[in-house]
Amino acid sequence: MDFSGFQIAFQAVAPVFVLIGIGLVIRARHLLTDEELKRVNGMVFQIFFFIMLFYSTYTTNIRQTFQPRLIAFALCSLAVIYIVPFLLVPRFEPSDKRRGAMIQAIYRSNFVLLGIPLIANLFGEENIAVTTMMVAVVVPIYNVLGVMTLEIFRGGKVAPLTLMRNVFKNPMIQGAIVGALFLIIGIPVPEIVMKPLRQVTAATSPIALIILGASFHLGSTADHMKQLVTCVVSRLIIIPGVVLSSAALLGFRGVEFATLIGIFASPCAVAGFAMAQQMDSDAELAGNCVVFTTALSCLTLFGWIVLFHTLGVL
Repeated sequence: MDFSGFQIAFQAVAPVFVLIGIGLVIRARHLLTDEELKRVNGMVFQIFFFIMLFYSTYTTNIRQTFQPRLIAFALCSLAVIYIVPFLLVPRFEPSDKRRGAMIQAIYRSNFVLLGIPLIANLFGEENIAVTTMMVAVVVPIYNVLGVMTLEIFRGGKVAPLTLMRNVFKNPMIQGAIVGALFLIIGIPVPEIVMKPLRQVTAATSPIALIILGASFHLGSTADHMKQLVTCVVSRLIIIPGVVLSSAALLGFRGVEFATLIGIFASPCAVAGFAMAQQMDSDAELAGNCVVFTTALSCLTLFGWIVLFHTLGVL
């Protein structure tokens, strides 16, 4: 039996969940309070992610990383996995609060936090330019759809200017825009500055994963077990099964295919829980979706990587 697929999958998945495990130890030992975790997470989100996206964009070879076919496929797939639950969830879920939380949990993945380090483990940090390019494409859409969905299901009005303002307030988008401007205009950044930026970029994913583990809080599942199971199965099995199979048939391979794994097979986005809290949705259901999909994704991501490596796609 060829165990190379298992070895590659283990090498990609294990480091991610070891870092989350370190965070769980920090939580178990009460080394950081919830308020301190919130502050550190804010620092990582506001500063570290900005620097990571700036550095990745600024050091990118646009001709090599701009993949219109990959962008088109990702956008079409994202449209389908948003529209289908938007139409189906209200048919069996009577609560508006849960409708918004479920739809967001199903379509929105933790691409940046888990997808990027996963692909870096597969192909190396030097080969994730295509992946970081997709962040600038996918993350704004996640934000727009998230605000729009939760606003609709709490009975509010969707204001286009508010949506755009929320998108451009995202540090990842700001970092990518500033990096692109520096790259296009040709503004030189001296090595004395680039070196610490490179160091912060390398540290961003590990710190974010540790904070994710330390922030885990399991809420009660008694009142929403059916909804939770629906979201977990949709996020980890149905969506990656359909999208990744389609991508393989269309000829996507290597780092492009791995990027699609990062987008469509990653667990629910932590940002979805924060937004559910802020926008009067079912935050407990949203939080449990993050916890359960993240925990179970160590198995499902491993399985998808083994499967598609065996099929010669990865």
